[in-house]
Amino acid sequence: MKQPNERRPCVAGQFYPAVAEELNKMIASFVDRSVQKQDVIGCVLPHAGYIYSGRVAAQTIASVNIKDTIVLLGPNHTGQGQTFSINSSGYWQTPLGNVEVNSDLAGLFLSKSKYLKDDCLAHQDEHSLEVQLPLLQYFRKDFKIVPIAIKSQDLSELKSFAQELAGVIVENGLSDSVMFIASSDMTHYAPQKIAEKNDALAINEIVALNENKLEEAVKQFSISMCGFAPIAVLIKSAKLLGAKKGRLIKYQTSGEASGDNRSVVGYAGITIY
Repeated sequence: MKQPNERRPCVAGQFYPAVAEELNKMIASFVDRSVQKQDVIGCVLPHAGYIYSGRVAAQTIASVNIKDTIVLLGPNHTGQGQTFSINSSGYWQTPLGNVEVNSDLAGLFLSKSKYLKDDCLAHQDEHSLEVQLPLLQYFRKDFKIVPIAIKSQDLSELKSFAQELAGVIVENGLSDSVMFIASSDMTHYAPQKIAEKNDALAINEIVALNENKLEEAVKQFSISMCGFAPIAVLIKSAKLLGAKKGRLIKYQTSGEASGDNRSVVGYAGITIY
């Protein structure tokens, strides 16, 4: 039975298995459970089909202690809904069970932000946040989420928005219980060597926590990463919350799964702490 305000998955059975047993088995094949975990303020994770990017995402998530609430920041691929769209209540359904939206934190963000609008339309057909949930559920069952989809590419606007988010977390003493995930794939549909070269430029700036130089690199080298906006918000928010550096956990391209290196998509898993 559908629960009130329940968002049903839009890419289960396409980007990842729709059957829980198959999904768990697939994720298990990606990770080494002996990896040492660390506390982080946020992560950058890819959002393609699991056969392409699941290993990068899973190994990155496996390396962190998942906090009680995750603020999910993603690009808006569909163009639907508001420029800054928050889903403020209800549940997100996956084959591994429902994930509750932290309505208290979402309400705090809404009350303090001049950008955010309460909007489910931007989320109903958007895959960039949905695909993170089963991977997170594999490692922890009882976390909550605050999903935010972003259309803006204006860096000054993104930095101002990040200040609002970080301010709410600091003012309410939530630093120990809230983390961020920015969802982004890297270069789209370039030869393997070009993708690796361009993505390294972007990754260097993310790891250095420099959203200004990241924007410069994206523009100068036409780096076709789809999640510049959520990553910029993550970097700025994380620095305001005390982050000092980032670390690349894993990078690969779709060519490693497809065997075709002529036109690939890049995927990076990065922690920020």
